[in-house]
Amino acid sequence: MTNATDLDASTSLGPECFINRESSWLDFNQRVLEEAENSDNPLMERLKFLAIFSSNLDEFFMVRVAGLREQAFGESAPQDYSPDGLTATEQLKTIACRTQELVARQYRCLRESIGPAMAAEGFQLLRYESLEGQQREQVDRFFRERALPILTPMAVDPAHPSPRYHNRGLYLGVMLNRTEGLGPKRLFAVVQVPQVLPRMVAVSGGEPGRFPFVLLEDVVSARLPELFGGFAVESWTAFRITRDSDVDLLEQESDDMLKLIEDRIKARQRGQAVRIEIASKADAALAQMIIDEEGLQGSAQGQCDDYSEVYRIDGPLDLTSLWELHKLPGFERLHDKPFTPRIPRGLERRSPDIFAAIAQRDILLHHPYESFDPVVEFVTTAAADPRVLAIKQTLYRTSGDSPISRALMAAAESGKHVTALVELKARFDEANNVSWARQMERAGVHVVFGFLDLKTHCKVSMVVRQEGQQLRRYVHLGTGNYNPTTALSYTDVGLFTADEAIAEDASALFNLLTGYSQGHAWQKLIVAPNDLHRRTIELIDEQAQRARDGRPSRIFAKLNALVDHRVIEALYRASQAGVPIDIVSRGICCLRPGVPGLSETIRVRSIIDRFLEHSRVYVFGPDEEARVYLSSADWMPRNFFRRVEVMFPVQAPELADRILKEIIPVYLADNTRSRRLDPDGAFRLMSPHEGQPPRRCQYEFLEQRTVPPVESPEPSPA
Repeated sequence: MTNATDLDASTSLGPECFINRESSWLDFNQRVLEEAENSDNPLMERLKFLAIFSSNLDEFFMVRVAGLREQAFGESAPQDYSPDGLTATEQLKTIACRTQELVARQYRCLRESIGPAMAAEGFQLLRYESLEGQQREQVDRFFRERALPILTPMAVDPAHPSPRYHNRGLYLGVMLNRTEGLGPKRLFAVVQVPQVLPRMVAVSGGEPGRFPFVLLEDVVSARLPELFGGFAVESWTAFRITRDSDVDLLEQESDDMLKLIEDRIKARQRGQAVRIEIASKADAALAQMIIDEEGLQGSAQGQCDDYSEVYRIDGPLDLTSLWELHKLPGFERLHDKPFTPRIPRGLERRSPDIFAAIAQRDILLHHPYESFDPVVEFVTTAAADPRVLAIKQTLYRTSGDSPISRALMAAAESGKHVTALVELKARFDEANNVSWARQMERAGVHVVFGFLDLKTHCKVSMVVRQEGQQLRRYVHLGTGNYNPTTALSYTDVGLFTADEAIAEDASALFNLLTGYSQGHAWQKLIVAPNDLHRRTIELIDEQAQRARDGRPSRIFAKLNALVDHRVIEALYRASQAGVPIDIVSRGICCLRPGVPGLSETIRVRSIIDRFLEHSRVYVFGPDEEARVYLSSADWMPRNFFRRVEVMFPVQAPELADRILKEIIPVYLADNTRSRRLDPDGAFRLMSPHEGQPPRRCQYEFLEQRTVPPVESPEPSPA
């Protein structure tokens, strides 16, 4: 098995031909923020986008910024150049400046737009000091009965070393003066705001139709004198530390990967600090003491530094907690309208069972517009079917109460041969996957964890069934995770098939994952890290040759990120040959489209809307000769070289036709939630031309409207 590592950023093109990866990611998160600012969105959905912006930024700092910081300030790490020519230090400075601006914009949106709109709908953020009578008694009772038993006041002095603040934990830092009893005359102390309690403490007794609440940290801060008896509070501030959470496993050795991952989860809380968020009104001396203690760069005064890891926040810290308000029942009119996913085409008139339906024809599933239930049914039916002998399944991100994992356990307990490839290294889902792995092992499932240096990111499920005197294999392949919860909010595409060549490839893939078995001649599946990168470039180059020969050509790619510089160079070659290229990239795009002589025929869009665009769809060739593929992989070095990925063909003409004529044209026609990437690297929101109807692809998919390819001119920027 090939295990190449593509760390070489060298390119024959100049740096001006590429957009910086980190800047492109920040552009993506800005587009998320724009959806929070968009008053056309329902109020609770705007709140959701604010929370997503914060959680995205957390992960960006924990992984990307942490890696750049190690390159820039580490003792042994080299200063690598990205294809756009920037060093790690230069990228950090750019990130810091841009992020400070975006965070200020986020809080301005909360303070000046969403906050007043929430207040108009009855949501009242109260200060503890303003509470009176019954409301004060209620909050005091909450503090005594639920908060006080959990809280731990922690002094910091020679006898009490500074605690290691948990990654993304919310803390109160306090400067105290002793008034009586034991202890130093002046003392610094901290209190962690409990994460096991609701951040929004509801206060009853208000007017009908109102939802008054107080923030948990406000309740705790008001009782600091009680927590630190014998001391007077001189000053206090809320703060939050973000730590390096991308713990490298490649250099570690272990006989037990499960134990190694569990150790990694613990280490995440102890990683190097990469960012501090601190209240803007914090006492400067108190804030600087915390900053210096963590070894962070920047000033507590809030000046515009050349490079600062300090974020002064004018509002509540950690807006990911806004999910608590978003999930409150009873405010349906402030949300997107609910929808019920349709039964996938080909399964409306059910054969005796799902296997009979798949045996008749391949079946395409377009989530969330079409139900994910058949995927769950595929596994649960197999678990209960006495003719099923074996089930093999990859699991990358699972739901908290995973029906698929439970079905695998039931199948194993009934004597079936069940193998589950659980990817323990699925970033930030490790704890959930470790838990399921241990449960499945106890139930008799053969649980394997893939490779230490490769993530298993492909989405494959296979059922082996006795039918008469023969064994028949049924396969599901997808672009998204086996997670019924996210299947309601992520757009993905899946395929059921009983094609024998694909089934043989799927068997070989599982043998590779479980036993390092190699040498299989792949028939239909294109697998990374073996040959996905090579085949992708070949498919692009084939279209370039068609264009040079004067034949019709086309490339369409819908993905989450386009980063790999060699693929980008191939796309530039194809554009120079005259190939029309459409790219729909939700997040990062390092390619610069529309540059004369370089990429004139390339158009790039990004769609941010109600659902998270997650599907990967690749088309090579004009409709009548198109080769249509679906994949778990984006066009990034990590997908090509550091993950096990699969790209698989859509072979049935009616299914390929559906993608070419019903799905892709709707994406390309969107002129309300689509943003076009211009040659200068800026994304600009599209709007209909005069006389052109507004088009919103996700809502058209919800309504199951099919439209012909659009021949009208490009939508204009808003």
